[in-house]
Amino acid sequence: MRHVLFVISEWGYWGEELIGPLAACDEAGYRVSFCTPTGQRPTALTVSMDPSYLDPPLGRPVTSEEMAARTRALVESDRLDKPIDLSSWVPARPYPSSPDYLRELESYFSRVDEIVRDELTAYDAMVIVGGSGAMVDLANNARLHELVLGFVRLDKPIAAECYGVATLAFARDFREKRSIIAGRHVTGHPLDYDYADGTGFEGPHALDGSNTGFGDGWINFGAPFYPLEHILRDAVGPDGRFIGNVGHRTSVIVDYPFVTGRSTACATECGQVLVRVLDEGLRRYGW
Repeated sequence: MRHVLFVISEWGYWGEELIGPLAACDEAGYRVSFCTPTGQRPTALTVSMDPSYLDPPLGRPVTSEEMAARTRALVESDRLDKPIDLSSWVPARPYPSSPDYLRELESYFSRVDEIVRDELTAYDAMVIVGGSGAMVDLANNARLHELVLGFVRLDKPIAAECYGVATLAFARDFREKRSIIAGRHVTGHPLDYDYADGTGFEGPHALDGSNTGFGDGWINFGAPFYPLEHILRDAVGPDGRFIGNVGHRTSVIVDYPFVTGRSTACATECGQVLVRVLDEGLRRYGW
């Protein structure tokens, strides 16, 4: 049985961007495990469960009644109750200011190599779920970067959606500092579809460090605090290509081992394409 690792933000995931690939994996009979940055149960963004919510750039609702109901059903279930704690799984890279930096760095890479060799081999693929929360705790998460690099070393596919694709842009070998998607073809949330206002985050985090939430449960950061399209264009470099497919209903790109999906409407297709990558050997799609 194939085994897929889903990595989800603790600061708000978009419901369909989890449900889409999860349903595809369930229908294919795969085993699924969930992982969050600190082991807390992930929170679905409220607007992703609201069929009446109008997406500002698109000017229309983006969540169907069915998808909203499926997201609510998952939220109300116990399926996401005990995710793997990434912070306990992968060590933190030592600071150069450490008095024993070189020995600690050797120990760090030994543990990472051990994880890749003995633990990541249990998985067949990784999915990085999208939503605004991915900007906060997935994009520049060095522990997650090590998992991504490990999957690449093992030649296993990695699917990333929407703002989750930023993780691929920032994941790079510690010594070379070159993005692993350099020279690749990828898609992701394009500038045309970015909010001018209303980029929100939700989760079990209060500003005082407690787990009581944000008071009203939501924080508006205005526009996204980075333009993903610009980041991806820079990361793929002159030999790669960012493909936004603006104006097309969906945009899913496979440039193996990477499977990237633009945004919410692409989530189901992204999951279905990942199954084709795993079961049919698909290596190129969408370009």
